[in-house]
Amino acid sequence: MNSDADRNIILYGRKVTKTFGALRAVWQVDFKVKKNEIFGIIGPNGAGKTTLLSMINGTLKVTDGAIYYKDRNITNLKTHKIAELGISRTFQIVKPFPGMTLLENVSIGAMFGKDRIVNVKEAQDKTRSILSRLNLIEKEEVPVENLNVSERKRLELARALAMDPELILLDEVMAGSSSTDLEMIMRLIEELNKEGKTILLIEHVMKAIMSISHRIMVLHHGEKIAEDKPENISKNEKVISAYLGSRYAKMSWKNA
Repeated sequence: MNSDADRNIILYGRKVTKTFGALRAVWQVDFKVKKNEIFGIIGPNGAGKTTLLSMINGTLKVTDGAIYYKDRNITNLKTHKIAELGISRTFQIVKPFPGMTLLENVSIGAMFGKDRIVNVKEAQDKTRSILSRLNLIEKEEVPVENLNVSERKRLELARALAMDPELILLDEVMAGSSSTDLEMIMRLIEELNKEGKTILLIEHVMKAIMSISHRIMVLHHGEKIAEDKPENISKNEKVISAYLGSRYAKMSWKNA
């Protein structure tokens, strides 16, 4: 990547492929994510969205193709090594550490992220400022088993932020949120972006992803079928047929 346009790319993939036997979960997907961009990924269930995120952060091995972060080949690098480079993620299925409080769960992110804070008190102090931004500070001593779905989703986001990433991979972090929580998370993502974070976002809440994304990539049956600005994606006939539906196409994309 030597051109002036490519110098602004923080993450890119070339013909990224993941197969499970005869199943093509992700098939030869090319993508580029710009620095300080909110890059959305949409598509039907089973389209390969989460599988792609898992290959980026090393949770799943890449079958073929390559993934680069800041021009470094990170294909099949160990997950903790990728985290140390400045990439963190949330999971669609929330995975808190059981038997621990919310504060303890999120503090682990600070201790194993890019800056690897060794002192427990320092990690907890950093964690508390993040919990405040996510309206979770009053729940810091609550066992994770007692949190509701929305609170657990925000726990995932808090833990990812505690790792002090440059690139954040968000997998349906707004699913199950009330309208109030949804608006709060949308504002936070935009604030993080303004603070210099690059965000790759999977989301089924169309109001959210269409409103805050700068560009959107659409996957269907593991293949990329479109990539464009949100207003153009909402009018793309292939996307309407594969995912959005004609009812959505008639709506204003900002008020979906």
